[in-house]
Amino acid sequence: MSKPAVVLLSGGMDSATVLAMATAQGHECHALSFRYGQRHSAELQAAAVLAEKFNARAHRIIDLDLTGIGGSALTDMSIDVPEQLARGIPVTYVPARNTVFLSIALAWAEVLSAPDIYIGVNAVDYSGYPDCRPGFIEAFETMANLATKAAVEGQSVHINTPLIALSKAEIIHHGIALGVDYRDTVSCYQADAQGRACGKCDACRLRKAGFEAAGIADTTRYVE
Repeated sequence: MSKPAVVLLSGGMDSATVLAMATAQGHECHALSFRYGQRHSAELQAAAVLAEKFNARAHRIIDLDLTGIGGSALTDMSIDVPEQLARGIPVTYVPARNTVFLSIALAWAEVLSAPDIYIGVNAVDYSGYPDCRPGFIEAFETMANLATKAAVEGQSVHINTPLIALSKAEIIHHGIALGVDYRDTVSCYQADAQGRACGKCDACRLRKAGFEAAGIADTTRYVE
């Protein structure tokens, strides 16, 4: 029997690639998405499409309201999404988002007796978010194996980050080889209701540059 795994699935290109990788490795994938007050729901629609295409055993969307905290251009509509490169950690960083998401993934993994959690964090081409770095993942895994009944009783959990050291171009090549159709994904921070990308935000710039570096046509749907 295949081992169950919880896969964090935002609906973007990185999480889609991770879902494809976990599926190819023989896991029974339980996809987990969040409605956390982000600017649009198009990425959740994309996540649902991806979960179905890759035959996820289940797909859960958890409701969280991070707008009550704010502090990010993705959860506070009074903060504009930047369209110019800036130094340091950008305002699109959502405070403690991956810590919160991984904690809920850990809870579901324990219920499922799943020894693996997959997350599409990337420390090469990404925007410098602190919760996408190897040190954070290692620390969270250590904590996770001290925090749950399952781990204390002998079933440890592993946080899998297969994209963490890959360039965006390498991610795209891996995904295409595994059957990911990136037209199904939404990466843009301010996509419209149809999932069309702005072409100007950090996420769009990284995505465009990845396709260019990979030598593959960018099939992303952009707002005209």
